[in-house]
Amino acid sequence: MKELERNGQPLLAETAAETYRAVSAGAPPDENGVADLVDLGLVAADPYHPGSYIAHDPRAVAQNLMTVALADLSAAVDRIGQIPAVEALAADYDPHRWYGGPGSEYLGTPSLMNARILPLTDAATVEVYSSQPGEPADRDPEILRAGADRTAAACRRGARVRSLYNARAHEHPQTREHIDGLVVAGVEVRAIGGPFPRLVLLDRAHLFIDNLVVEGAQAHSGWHVSDRAAVMWARMVFELMWDRATPWQALDRATGGAVTTARQRAILQELEAGYSQQQAGRRLALAESTVTKDLTRLRDRLGVRTLYQVMAWWGRSPERDLP
Repeated sequence: MKELERNGQPLLAETAAETYRAVSAGAPPDENGVADLVDLGLVAADPYHPGSYIAHDPRAVAQNLMTVALADLSAAVDRIGQIPAVEALAADYDPHRWYGGPGSEYLGTPSLMNARILPLTDAATVEVYSSQPGEPADRDPEILRAGADRTAAACRRGARVRSLYNARAHEHPQTREHIDGLVVAGVEVRAIGGPFPRLVLLDRAHLFIDNLVVEGAQAHSGWHVSDRAAVMWARMVFELMWDRATPWQALDRATGGAVTTARQRAILQELEAGYSQQQAGRRLALAESTVTKDLTRLRDRLGVRTLYQVMAWWGRSPERDLP
């Protein structure tokens, strides 16, 4: 009897059904459909009349097909029941392999980012690392106080808290006062000039980064990354930035008497790297007009007329090494 599996084709084609009706009525069959009928057992060659066929009762054929199908189904169910035994071998495989985790999740609004970051920060007991490249600005004192309290609590739990700030934060009174308070609470703080990525790392298990994937997304949306390899790679990047940053407590001594401000130094570093004023503004999250005003103030302070003269001075200035 023909197997039930026909690679997605009907068990009984329409042409075969027409051929069966012809055989049943004693009419000459269509040879194109006879082979399928023979395979199914619906017709058989007439031994006494070559070229003719005898029709069989389709009910008996259907019963035989059902018996075969049920046997196949029973075997399939039995085989499915054995699959968990195969999957259970993962207990022997996993101890010898590393898995990163479920990957990453897009959080499309600042509120969603905060709702995810804050509870994990409150639960952190090992490390709380963050880098804040944004331009310092006046903020709600209550928000700053809540952030300082949360960070101080992490220090009291025994977590190592490290914060990397834009060097321009040292020249902004409110931000400077806020960071001074963090240092007193036990936070390690360093400052760095030029652009660097924003991130938050918690207990070597959670990484939060800016959105660079979704086009047209809301400002300050981002990603929660929990893949182990990606988190530890980002931690290495943070430590590389940390190593070339200046300790917060050393900034007064390092920048005392400097001609340039931290923002002017960041702009000059971008121009030195070959970026235009417009490109430097974008990379530093500054308006082009802000870049122009800062360069004008620096020209006036140096007593020169052109940007070329400023860059010539910058190329020989020890202030190039300041954050």
